[in-house]
Amino acid sequence: MVSCLQIENLTKSYGDRMLFSDVTFGVNEGDKIGVIAKNGTGKSTMLRIIAGMEDADSGSVVFRNGLRVGFLEQLPPLDPDLTVLEACMSEDHHITSVISDYERALASGDSAALDDAIRSMDSAGAWDYEDRLRQLLTQLKITDMTQRVSSLSGGQRKRVALARVILENPELLILDEPTNHLDIEIIEWLEGYLKRSKVALLMVTHDRYFLDRVCNKIIEIDRQQIYTYDGNFDYYLRRRRERIESMEAELAKVRNTLRREQEWMSRQPQARAGKAKYRIDSFYDLKERSRMQLGEKNVNLEVKSSYIGSKIFEARGISKRFGEKVILDGFTYTFARYEKLGIIGHNGAGKSTFIKLLQGLLPSDSGEWNVGETVRFGYYSQDGLQLDQSKKVIDIITDIAEDVVLDGERHYSPMQFLQKFLFSPADQQKYVATLSGGERCRLHLAAVLMRSPNFLILDEPTNDLDIVTLGILEEYLSSFKGCVIVISHDRYFLDNIVDHLFVMEGDGVIKDFPGNYSDYRAWRSEREAEQKKDMQQKPARSNQQRPCTERPAKMTFKEKREFEQLTSEIEALNQEKAELDSLFNSGDVIDDISVKSARYDEICGLIDEKEMRWLELSEKE
Repeated sequence: MVSCLQIENLTKSYGDRMLFSDVTFGVNEGDKIGVIAKNGTGKSTMLRIIAGMEDADSGSVVFRNGLRVGFLEQLPPLDPDLTVLEACMSEDHHITSVISDYERALASGDSAALDDAIRSMDSAGAWDYEDRLRQLLTQLKITDMTQRVSSLSGGQRKRVALARVILENPELLILDEPTNHLDIEIIEWLEGYLKRSKVALLMVTHDRYFLDRVCNKIIEIDRQQIYTYDGNFDYYLRRRRERIESMEAELAKVRNTLRREQEWMSRQPQARAGKAKYRIDSFYDLKERSRMQLGEKNVNLEVKSSYIGSKIFEARGISKRFGEKVILDGFTYTFARYEKLGIIGHNGAGKSTFIKLLQGLLPSDSGEWNVGETVRFGYYSQDGLQLDQSKKVIDIITDIAEDVVLDGERHYSPMQFLQKFLFSPADQQKYVATLSGGERCRLHLAAVLMRSPNFLILDEPTNDLDIVTLGILEEYLSSFKGCVIVISHDRYFLDNIVDHLFVMEGDGVIKDFPGNYSDYRAWRSEREAEQKKDMQQKPARSNQQRPCTERPAKMTFKEKREFEQLTSEIEALNQEKAELDSLFNSGDVIDDISVKSARYDEICGLIDEKEMRWLELSEKE
């Protein structure tokens, strides 16, 4: 198997805190590797070292000669003053640099330099780069190429950076939390792309469905070492459990042996005079090995909700718009006790706006919310806590309450309470500015739960939380004696928590679906297949029926002609739509992608319009 990357004895620490030590592994062609570890154990640091953006304490990172490597950072840096197209074609981009070299060589008239530049253009596949870029951005739902980066949402910036790194045509792709800030539709697109692509992959992600469906190898960082599992995420879970059980059995043997040797060592020195020195050395080795702690420190979410009455909230005729954009249009709903609701929809559909309206953080244009008297909201915002960066962790909790009272009974000091969220006394003295993304999430959760809310509203809670903490949060929410609303792009998280979904389809339309995300995805796939089948059969059925069916008197001659014409027009439009679908999905370079995309939208509108009229006339039969 051809090697892409070899890592030997990689070690990294910050002060006296060791992240990983003497790590050795390789990445071969065809490998799709997911890196898993708890927050703070060095996953992102390892990727940054491999990508050459940070130095290791020791060890080596060796790439195959000439290997093209693409790196997507967790928060990709993009110049806010550039347009989308300019950001993807900036000078620091490999292919853009090749194009610039070609243009300079062409202008110089130097034939030798031009020959070299042409070979570089061929090698990089740069001749049709802009066309491929426009096509890819369109697939990622970025249609305005002139939009400034400063005006893009976090999800849109991530998609622009993703398009940029994919079009570098890398042979090895390094991704740090690629699904963060992406909506589910784009995550599923990326999932499909990576499964089909031959690119070698090394990524950090907490999205368990993504890991399971894309990766063929898992690397776990645990206790400063790595463990490799040749299989997907489900296989990793089984083998990891076996590994821990084996280590526990071995540790029990070590401790039993240590007890016997301890008796021997406890005898008077003269009793063991002349004994083999190796046995004494072996005793101290056993003693060191016995100190291993296999029990993992995890976030402790033993926080019960306060009492919640039978009346939760009622929404009556709620409407909200921003200019021409409609978020809610006459929304009416009665929320039930202990209900667990998931909200999904594409970026910009109004998911976060909906929950801000519910809490009164934004005013509605019309209608009213009627919230029960016993309801106590706990709001986890995707924007995070607005914190003073110069404050310490302990000060953040102390500012909220000097005495944390849970369930109306248990009293904790801020220091004791923070330890439940894995902030040691030393960690509690850290300044907010120095916290990692995962630490900020845990602090945010602590600040929300310390008030014992009975109605939790979680807006993208899975960003930056490790898989272990996500599992604990899922268990907590599943047994939570209160109400829950979750906005999340994590399909596994939604499947394990919610009873039903609000699907925000845009233009103020909300579909209430009874089931979790996998249920909804299966229903939508089945519906799309049926609609496609109906669209293909409808013109054929009408052609077959026309010779043996007389038009009723209610249909005028003019309407008869219109009905016949509509049938042929719908058939032609569906054929053209199918051809464009095939073209878009082919992966080939498309000339005038913007023109074809505009035509595709126009065809969809015409089909809807003409089918509506066709159905209207067919009712007169």
